[in-house]
Amino acid sequence: MKVLVVGGGGREHALCWKLAQSPLLTKLWCAPGNAGIKDVAECVTINAEDVPALVAFAQANAVDLVVVGPEGPLCIGLADALVAAGIKVFGPSKAAAELEGSKGFMKDIVSKAGIPTAWYGRFTDMEKAKSFIREKGAPIVVKTDGLAAGKGVVVAMTLDEALKAVDDMMGSKVFGDAGDELVIEEFLDGEEASFFALCDGKTALGLVAAQDHKRVGDGDTGPNTGGMGAYSPAPVVTPLREAEVMEKCILPAIRTMAAEGKPYTGVLFAGLMFTQAGPKLLEFNVRFGDPECQVLMARMKSDLLPVLLAAAEGRLDQVTLEWRDQCALVVVMAAEGYPGSYKKNTVIGGLDQANAVEGVTVLHAGTALDDKGQVIATGGRVLGVTAIGDSVKEARERAYQAVDSLRWPEGFCRRDIAWRALARDA
Repeated sequence: MKVLVVGGGGREHALCWKLAQSPLLTKLWCAPGNAGIKDVAECVTINAEDVPALVAFAQANAVDLVVVGPEGPLCIGLADALVAAGIKVFGPSKAAAELEGSKGFMKDIVSKAGIPTAWYGRFTDMEKAKSFIREKGAPIVVKTDGLAAGKGVVVAMTLDEALKAVDDMMGSKVFGDAGDELVIEEFLDGEEASFFALCDGKTALGLVAAQDHKRVGDGDTGPNTGGMGAYSPAPVVTPLREAEVMEKCILPAIRTMAAEGKPYTGVLFAGLMFTQAGPKLLEFNVRFGDPECQVLMARMKSDLLPVLLAAAEGRLDQVTLEWRDQCALVVVMAAEGYPGSYKKNTVIGGLDQANAVEGVTVLHAGTALDDKGQVIATGGRVLGVTAIGDSVKEARERAYQAVDSLRWPEGFCRRDIAWRALARDA
């Protein structure tokens, strides 16, 4: 089978790395890819949101399956264009991708489906938004309705913080048009985790849970990021809770989307808060998490390719998945200054030594090759040092051993990934 993966981050490197292991694969491309993906796939210089060029490439090369990594191309209709051209695609239609493209739409669907979640309000008027905040009080959560690369969320612990978030998002347009509408919702207290399910429009196949680390600093301090590390399994998501999440969150969403005439295919990512009242949905995303995808692919024992094809063809009811009993953990190496402004094009050394650590694979996110063939950092989140081990402690030790063998003074990472899991074991 000939496969095209769309995207160029750590999630796409993880998907390419896993797909490359499939005995069914005959050719693998990635558009646009990165310096690490080049080792497992042929990178083509097409932007992930250039829909006409991606469709033309898939047609010209008789691609059997397109796997779309990021949410951006899905929200502008890449899957629809591919299906219209007769090309199989793993990823939701533009209408179904609204689950991530509009937080307001997502909350409305969740409400219709009866999924446990936070109360909320939708606002296009700044003063009405502020009045709602004053009425409800803090802590409270302020979100841009549209896509903001995982950063358009402020968990405001005071009224002043919440009102400033409204000014920033809607007044100063710090997230552009994404802030034209705001969703303001209840602050939920508990332990957060991510759960994933593959969907084919009518059937949902649960994967496994992972736990992300959103804040930039140790001890969950500092601003939110796209994710500074993750691990799987997440001890908070017991088998009983996995079944509860499928029953109360995933299956009602699939049924409701189908009833709305927007059947959902692809991966459905549920961001969850495990409260004293049980699991509550924070958000749905329409793609694999990044960096959660890295640990999911490290733990998946089954061949990924036939599973994604079954989802694209509506045959998920014929599929079962096998998982390794081991733990997987990823430490994200970011450029100094991230998630604010950071220096680009700094040289990264020691990658061979890091990859040589037992159980470790260094997955690239924001990297490229310079004219000397050196790997350089081109993004905020740059590497995902991914390790597998018989325990979360062993996986973590291996990951940090690999981190310490890198030569990249302009990079940094959190040093406490999986602290919740380790605290449970203490």
